[in-house]
Amino acid sequence: MSKHRQDNATFLERLIFNNRPVVILLCALVTVFLSYHALQIRPSTSFEKMIPLSHPFIQNMIKHQNDLANLGNTVRISVEAKDGDIFNKEYMETLRQIHDEAFYINGVDRSGLKSLWSPSVRWTEVTEEGFDGGEVIPQTYDGSEESLNELRSNVLKSGQIGRLVANNFKSAIVDVPLQESYPDPDDQSKLVKLDYQKFSHELEEKIRAKYQAQNPNVEIHIVGFAKKVGDLIDGLMAVVAFFGIAFVITLVMLYWFTWCIRSTISVLVTTLIAVIWQLGLVRLVGFGIDPYSMLVPFLIFAIGISHGVQKINGIALQSGEADNALTAARRTFRQLFLPGMIAILADAIGFIALLIIDIGVIHELAIGASIGVAVIVFTNLILLPVAISYLGISKKAIERSKRDAVREHPFWRFLANVAHPTVAPIVVVVALAGGVGAFFYQKAHLQVGDLDQGAPELRPDSRYNLDNDFIVSNYSTSSDVLVVMVKTAPEGCSTHMAMAPIDELTWKMENTPGVQSAVSLVTVSKQVIKGSNEGSLKWETLARNQDVLNSSIARAEGMYNSDCSLAPVMVFLNDHKAETLKRAVKAVQEFAEENNRDGLEFILASGNAGIEAATNEVISASELTMLGLVYAWVAVMCLITFRSIPATICIVLPLVLTSVLGNALMAFLGIGMKVATLPVIALGVGIGVDYGIYIYSRLESFLRAGLPLQEAYYETLKSTGKAVLFTGLCLAIGVATWIFSAIKFQADMGLMLTFMFLVNMIGAMLLLPALARFLINTEKLAGKAGGSLLAH
Repeated sequence: MSKHRQDNATFLERLIFNNRPVVILLCALVTVFLSYHALQIRPSTSFEKMIPLSHPFIQNMIKHQNDLANLGNTVRISVEAKDGDIFNKEYMETLRQIHDEAFYINGVDRSGLKSLWSPSVRWTEVTEEGFDGGEVIPQTYDGSEESLNELRSNVLKSGQIGRLVANNFKSAIVDVPLQESYPDPDDQSKLVKLDYQKFSHELEEKIRAKYQAQNPNVEIHIVGFAKKVGDLIDGLMAVVAFFGIAFVITLVMLYWFTWCIRSTISVLVTTLIAVIWQLGLVRLVGFGIDPYSMLVPFLIFAIGISHGVQKINGIALQSGEADNALTAARRTFRQLFLPGMIAILADAIGFIALLIIDIGVIHELAIGASIGVAVIVFTNLILLPVAISYLGISKKAIERSKRDAVREHPFWRFLANVAHPTVAPIVVVVALAGGVGAFFYQKAHLQVGDLDQGAPELRPDSRYNLDNDFIVSNYSTSSDVLVVMVKTAPEGCSTHMAMAPIDELTWKMENTPGVQSAVSLVTVSKQVIKGSNEGSLKWETLARNQDVLNSSIARAEGMYNSDCSLAPVMVFLNDHKAETLKRAVKAVQEFAEENNRDGLEFILASGNAGIEAATNEVISASELTMLGLVYAWVAVMCLITFRSIPATICIVLPLVLTSVLGNALMAFLGIGMKVATLPVIALGVGIGVDYGIYIYSRLESFLRAGLPLQEAYYETLKSTGKAVLFTGLCLAIGVATWIFSAIKFQADMGLMLTFMFLVNMIGAMLLLPALARFLINTEKLAGKAGGSLLAH
């Protein structure tokens, strides 16, 4: 460049372009280093990372987890007899082998493993001489017809029908509680974290595949948090194929946009480098890949392509006037580095705002994605222009760019009419009407939490959800359990003062819509007292005699802790839909307000339904705060950049409209606001602002040159409209492939992000110039020599 051009260059520009070989060498070394670490990254998740640890419900659960055996992370294996019922020798032998096989799988809490073959599963009956009882499967069992008849009789007397045994006697359950950490089999002094994918595979190989092959009359169904997460991680592996599809489509579209193979390859390679850096840095900070953070590389790829397109478009425009590729690259760097940085900072805040959601997987997603957009500064804003300064752009692409710069564009001319004094009010009114309608629709219909039965993260026809449907249909105890913890003084849970309110709570919950049944130590106590009085229903009540109460709960194993200071009330729900959870939690809280006193306290919550209720409350509380932070930061960045409140309003209002429309779409499609979908809204705002920043920065430059608004917008579209349109399509394509994922929440996220990226683009191209007609004083702007940072 000439000395004059060098003098006009910023310090950063001179530092980069005067040391281009050093820049490329440093980037190459970093890429090799981080590629090694990226290859080491592995799927990783845990029970704690999926739940809001600081929520009072979860803190209560953790505080009392040792008192709540088998109410946390549990897998249920249902063994179905295809023909006949469970009372045959072959079936019972298969059930025993499955029980024993599960016992030796690493991560199983062996002390809590329960099935008909467990010595702790017993039957009780009232006789003329008092209570009689024993193990459901006695020591004398030998598989003979006589033993099977005795087994049938014991099961009927055990109280396990609908729990461990199906209501139709065609299946039985092995209840498998898990440990989040367990002693390393090779070194007992070390603890190993439960590997959900490995555990899920062991269930498939050692239980389902092995015993279904061994006994064709048996079909096995497995549900539980660990199995669900294992299936999710398996589904992630298929996502790699979607990345490949997105890459090929982007390659074709990039070449169609640039008509230059060098430019196309440069953008793709620098963007892939950004993805490699992101994965390598995530590995270095100690994170792995989980079902949520697996989506981050797609986002980084899409964002990197969008910024790369802007750079290539700028260099192509500059190449028509510049003497060489270096000059064109430097001019483009000077012109677009700052708006690119502002756009990337806006992207980053969309991710950083997710940190206020107190859930580990969302924290990791936010940190990983923030790292990803940070590396785009180096790869797409710095490395790409440096690479193009060497490679240049093909003459064909430059000639095409020159022709586009001087010829009339009917489509852009037509689109520029949105800034016309007559058309602009119509655009604004239509947008306002759509926004108001969508706002009231989403306010009436959008719910927080899951809206479907089973595991909403997976497709309805997935193996897991089919297994869940089987268990829900054949057993009386739902897999959705809300546990209320009743705290008393030591040895106080068996007193009438404590048991009477527990009885009232049990009755209240059983009469709450959405509740299937409720069980507590009072349930057992009443049965025992009735049995002690010749089984008369008149005696199925609580005694006031303490000795009778003490005796009556002796058989309530697992229904109170070791010092009788905590007794759980297990509330079995019909499902874990948002409305069901909200109703059940409200009923418990109302009861607690009326009955809590010194020495007696009803606290929430444990069980999978308690965890989901806590998660829903965190999401509900975080939504507005998170969006407020994102919008505030985007507005501040626009104010700093353009030094204009009207300009900031023009850029931000289309984003607000998109957020409202996005929520309305979620409500229309029956997608709840939950862990998987809440980040979409923040990401849609943070990433969507890119369009407005790029469009307004060009529009402002033409307005300062003295052009009227409509003509200035036409020139803006000629110079950057194609790049903005292409950016929107690239962002949408980058995430649209998720829609075909086997993991339903990924499909939901893909659909929502595709919608938001496209609508943000349309809003920036249609609503922004229409708002500018009312808010921007073009005459005043034309009289200024400067005013925004982008003008310098």
